Amino acid sequence: MRSRRGSRLLSLISVIAIGGVMVGVSALIVIMAVMNGLQTDLREKILLGSPDVRVLPYGMDLRLTDWRALQARVQAADGVVAVAPFVQTQGMVRNMTGAFATGARVVGIEPEGTHKVDVTTIRTKAMMGDFHFTRRGIDLPGAVLGKLLASKLSAFVGDTVVMFGMAGLEMNASTGAIIPRPAHFVVTGVFATDMYEYDDQYVYVDLQAGQRFAGLGDDVTGLEVRTESREIAPLVAAALRDSLNAPVRTTDWQEENSSLFQALNVEKLGMGVILLLVVLVAAFNIVSTLTMVVSDKTREIGILRAMGLPAKSIRRIFLFQGTIVGAVGTFGGLVLGLTAAWVLDTFKYPLDPSVYFIDHLPVLTKPLDVVLIILASLLIAALATLYPAAQAARLFPVDAIRHE
Repeated sequence: MRSRRGSRLLSLISVIAIGGVMVGVSALIVIMAVMNGLQTDLREKILLGSPDVRVLPYGMDLRLTDWRALQARVQAADGVVAVAPFVQTQGMVRNMTGAFATGARVVGIEPEGTHKVDVTTIRTKAMMGDFHFTRRGIDLPGAVLGKLLASKLSAFVGDTVVMFGMAGLEMNASTGAIIPRPAHFVVTGVFATDMYEYDDQYVYVDLQAGQRFAGLGDDVTGLEVRTESREIAPLVAAALRDSLNAPVRTTDWQEENSSLFQALNVEKLGMGVILLLVVLVAAFNIVSTLTMVVSDKTREIGILRAMGLPAKSIRRIFLFQGTIVGAVGTFGGLVLGLTAAWVLDTFKYPLDPSVYFIDHLPVLTKPLDVVLIILASLLIAALATLYPAAQAARLFPVDAIRHE
């Protein structure tokens, strides 16, 4: 691409065009990897304590009666691996020896080891103690706290916490004030999920203790369902909704978090389009480079045409030249992008978990995304060569030879 007059301008423009394609492709690979990693990481962390499918009653009180018979019917459905009852409510919690109290989500689940297959993986995240909800020599029901909540309360394994719920509240007849009814629990474990919402707000207790705390008696909030794979959860939820013939509704993990994942998909698409414009700008550099090459090599093109070289061969030369520029930039960007993604994945760029729900920047490079980025870049580069190649092919030999 060097000028016959020794000018370095064409070489410089070619380098700029290659650099533009390289930057665009590498940025696309890194951004797509980060967005994929964010989606996957958030999904996995959300589903630590959230099942694939929930079976819930209608109404505001979320009280499911006769749940054992319903559990058996759900367990027999196709695609269902495990089913378990749960209780979910809210309350205030404080260390028995402290004055600081904070709100918490109280979840009642069956103790560890009740089933061969657990519905969620939250029981595997205990960093201290376990999810058996018992402590030798202590008659109090057990509770497992998130690590951030335990840190705020200075409550760890063996300590006693006091929780206040809405169930069974009484009013003082003389003053009209609400009289809270405290429930005492011994801390039998502390869990860590690295997701801020779980670690900062959740308290897990035994199912029966949760029923008493929520004032449900023998009833539960609903049923948690684990499916054969998370991808079929919406299908299983729909099948249960149609087959149970009971006053219940079903929700799957995608439906419960639809706004979050839709926002991530839209953001991924938007970032992809924006960064693809960088490759498009680089393609204009390819057009300008080849146009200047045609202008600089007009006499040489005329001589080749006069010697009998057909116009389609001239066109093919410039198509090949522009494609080479695009290919070098694309594969240079591929190496740069994959290297940057590997560095981010290996050294874990830190994030504020109170803002982003995660403590580092997750990276997941999907081969399909990389292939699509490479194909899109090569296609844009190829299309950019069409105009200058056609201009070169249309030159008349006599006029081209006379060109100065």
